[in-house]
Amino acid sequence: MEWILQIPVLFFSVIFHEFAHGFMAYRRGDDTAYLSGRLSFNPLPHIDPVGTVLVPIACTLMHLPAIGWAKPVPVNPYRLNNPRADMAMVAFSGPLSNIFLAVLAAVAFKITTLGFIGGDLALTLLRTFGFAVIINLALAMFNLIPVYPLDGSQIALGLLKGRWLEMYERHLPYGVYIILGLVMTGLIKYIVLPPLGFALMLLSYLGIYLG
Repeated sequence: MEWILQIPVLFFSVIFHEFAHGFMAYRRGDDTAYLSGRLSFNPLPHIDPVGTVLVPIACTLMHLPAIGWAKPVPVNPYRLNNPRADMAMVAFSGPLSNIFLAVLAAVAFKITTLGFIGGDLALTLLRTFGFAVIINLALAMFNLIPVYPLDGSQIALGLLKGRWLEMYERHLPYGVYIILGLVMTGLIKYIVLPPLGFALMLLSYLGIYLG
């Protein structure tokens, strides 16, 4: 029954992720997300049938951290101050927001262990904050994979040039199928879990998360 705690955490995390994209785009000169009503924490405009429903269910069934994505916020690169560089910044803001939430949850986890709250409530909070740490770190690592439409692909498109860019762009029509293939075969764990484990070890070393 862990999914009862994981799914709400995942929903909030992916919505915060997309809000971060829209907010960064707004700060860099593009108000498309704002005008489209996507600078909102209302979950309904952000739900994507594959990324917000199918992929999290598949991960839960395979006992993997619940990962996924929300419907991408609309961004018009031609309205950005510096289209290539700013698109990379907009893309990176999503994973960065999840890293921020993971650290915040780790601090909340540490505070809860100090004993100010007791009983079943403390146990529930510890489990929720623990899931928040793992889910948000997993989301960050997952979205940094350089496969379209994940954020890593937009970062790569902003950094690559010339022949390397042309070669990279060939995978774009097949990106969603590549991601689904990685998830359905379980190969995604070999990409996400190693950096996730390193991040958890770092938080443990800093003494703010011992889950």
